[in-house]
Formats: sequence, structure tokens, C-alpha cells
Amino acid sequence: MNENFDPDGKRLPIKLDTTSNGEFAPIPLTPSIQTAKQLAQERVGDAAKRSGVSRRAFLKSTCGVAATLLAMNDAFARFNKNGGFFDVPREARFDASLAEATVGGNEFIFDIQGHHVNPKGSWRRMNNHWVYTLRFFPQASCGDDAIDCFSAEHFIREVFLDSDTDMAVLSAVPAAPEDNPLSTEEAAATRAMVDAMGGRHRLLIHGLVHPNLKGQIENMPAQKEKYAISAWKTYTQWGPQGTGFWLDDPDVGIPFIEQARQLGIKIVCIHKGLPLFRLKPEYASCRDVGPVARRYPDVAFIIYHSGYEPSKPEGPYDAVSPKSGVDTLIRSLQEHGVPPNSNVYAELGSTWRLVMKDPDQAAHLLGKLFKYVGVNNVLWGTDSIWYGSPQDQIQAFRTFQIAPSLQEKYGYPPLTPELRAQVFGLNAARPYGISPEEIQKRNAKDRVNQVKQAYLEDPEPSFTTNGPKTWQEFLALKRLES
Repeated sequence: MNENFDPDGKRLPIKLDTTSNGEFAPIPLTPSIQTAKQLAQERVGDAAKRSGVSRRAFLKSTCGVAATLLAMNDAFARFNKNGGFFDVPREARFDASLAEATVGGNEFIFDIQGHHVNPKGSWRRMNNHWVYTLRFFPQASCGDDAIDCFSAEHFIREVFLDSDTDMAVLSAVPAAPEDNPLSTEEAAATRAMVDAMGGRHRLLIHGLVHPNLKGQIENMPAQKEKYAISAWKTYTQWGPQGTGFWLDDPDVGIPFIEQARQLGIKIVCIHKGLPLFRLKPEYASCRDVGPVARRYPDVAFIIYHSGYEPSKPEGPYDAVSPKSGVDTLIRSLQEHGVPPNSNVYAELGSTWRLVMKDPDQAAHLLGKLFKYVGVNNVLWGTDSIWYGSPQDQIQAFRTFQIAPSLQEKYGYPPLTPELRAQVFGLNAARPYGISPEEIQKRNAKDRVNQVKQAYLEDPEPSFTTNGPKTWQEFLALKRLES
């Protein structure tokens, strides 16, 4: 039985909570989302009775997903939030076939930002803040140790069994080598676990590089040769003395990019936006993306989180004074003559999960990315398993639509099935050089899929997240870092 089984059926299939991934403070729920949660809880109970099933059974069904999304629509309407909406027929609450046609799908889903930790790693020494960080997840309940909620086994289950994800990239977190909760070697071991299930090519891994830390650039060839990495991951805000770096810094960023090019792995994934707590926020800006993208057109620069800053709501692009968030990415590209659909990509990990609870922000953020970064260059990522299974993010994105009024006023494209499919995986397939058709054909025959099909006969999704959910919890967690 799932350790996080919810016997009372209280958890909603669309996880409307404040959980942070540890990089930013939990964001309090807005009145509209609080209303949405209340409406959803009331309506799923009524719908379950009408359908003749238990609350838990109803919530596990696609009808439960539809009912939750419809409650969100109604709550947003009460607060005049009409920039976007979840395009779900009201009848889908009671019609399983209609609900499946609405929130289900068979797109190729390539999640390019996944995370987990090694619960038994050497980083778990008593003076290391990560051990306290992960133990401070009071909601976690995975065996004897809360850290097990973030293990390789849970990652495989949450991503490949409890969601429609076909393929994923296991990424890295900002920490020095001795403090890292998942080393490149350990990420490779997780990939080997998936490969051993016949799931070869389901999971790719990143090589973490802190170019402002001595020896890191010189170590890049060893990462490539020993671990067969598929891309590089870096955090411009991180530094050994708490000071970050710029991608166009001739002493740090440029040598890093040059080394990546020389090694022939020309995908560079950069955390931008989501300012890291207690580190200088200016290095989270995207101002350095345009210069390097123009200088190195043969390198794919994937901007993790798309520059989104949770404390600064997204609206229409401000060409006159773009000061924060996605606008800094757009301005950097424009100032340096980097056109849409070129070599800069915007990734949605954590970003979509945060803005899907605010349809105005979601509509503008997605619309701007499609218009200025390009419909071919917006990539799917979820930051899972920090937020549990990504299935709710997938289902919400399948139904989200930008309001026609905003499409007309700002030139945003409609979210067609074709565009959703591009975002879900087809766009990322290009820089990573993979064939979605080949991957899906192999996946259909591997043991991962066999296990999944058996599991889906009686699935037990947890509908839960593990992490600090209040400002007080977050501060208590961060105090343990010092």
C-alpha cells in the first residue's frame, strides 16, 4: 500500500497547496485558491454521491480532476480573474469518457527537470544543512525516514507510474560537491535502475558545473566520459562565497561555455528566476542570456524557470521598463538580436505549477513566452519530485486556455492541441536530439510500461507534496543552514 494513502479522500487531485521546493519561501494561497479548494471539496463529495462511489474513488478518477478544475474556474470568476481558464465541459464531472477525453492524452511528454536525492548519501553528516532540510518536511511519511520520500524509487514511481511522463531528465541542485544530495555518479545509478527495467533512454542526466568554483570547468571532460551526461546544469546565483557569476563573464561564464562546446555537449541549462534564499538576487536575472546566445548560436541555452520571480506578478510585456521576471529574458533577447525560435529555450519547472493557480499570470506568462521566445522553444519541466507526482500539472496544462480577449489584444496564440504537444515534449526533443516516435515505441515494450499497466488497474496516487508549506517552516528550515 502507498505510504501516503489518503483513506478519507481529502486530498484533491490538483494539488492546491503552498509547498516550496526549498529554493523559495512558500507563497500563501490567494483568496481565489482558498475558495477553489473549498468549492472543490464540496463538489467532489456531491459528485461522488451522485456517481455512487466513495470520495476516494471519485478523486482518483478523471471525473475528480475535471470537478477540481471546474471549481477553480468558478472561484477565479468570482474574483474577476479572467485572463485564462481550464477548458473543461461541466458534464465531465459525471461522464468518465468525456473527462478522459478532456484531461487525458497520448502526447509525448518529456519532463526536462526532475529531482531526487540519495537518502543514504555521504552528504548526510550532522553538520550538513541538507539533512535537516529534508527531515524538516513534517508532511512527509515514507517509511522510517522522511528523506525516503525523495529517493530514486519514489522518483521512478511518481514520474513514470503516477504520471503520463514518457521521458525525463534528472537534474542537479545548487550545492558544493561535498554537500550535494545527488551527485552525478548517483544520478547515473538512478538512470541505470531505469535502464535495467528495459527503460533505456527513458531517463537522461545532467552534469552539474559551478564554473566559479575551482576545478569545476577542468572536471567537465571527466563528467562527460564517465557518466555519459546529456547536458550541463549551472546556477548563476550560486557561488562558493555567496556571490554568483554572469554567463558573459570572460573569466568564468565564457570559459564554461567554451568547454561545453569543445566537449560537444552543447546544451547549457541555467537556473534563472526563482531567486535563491540569502544569495544575491541580481544574478538570477536573465540580462546575460542574450549576449551569450548571440555569441554562441550553436549552443542551446535552456532557461530553467523562464526567469519567473514568484514575488513579482506577470503581466503584459513591458518593453519600456522590463524590471523583473520573464520580461528580463525577453528584453535580453531583443537587445542582442536573438529572434524567437532560435537557440534560447524557456523551461516551465515550478513556474507552471505556481502560475496555474492564477489564470491572469498564467495567460500572460505563457503568451509572452510563445510570442517572444517562440512556440518552438517553450519546454516542459515540473521540478518533480519536490511536488510529488507531476500528473496534476500535466492535466491542468492539457486544459488551460488563454482568454480570446488576451489573444486578440496582445497577439498571444491559442493553446491548440498541436501547441500543447510541442511544449510537452516535441520542442525539447530537438536540442536533445531524440526521436519521440522511437522513444514511445520502445517505452511501449519495456518493463516500466508493463509495471505501469498492472499498477493502473488499481492505482494509489498520493495527491501529496512534501516540503515546507508555511513561512515559519521555511524560516526554521533555513536557520539550520547557517
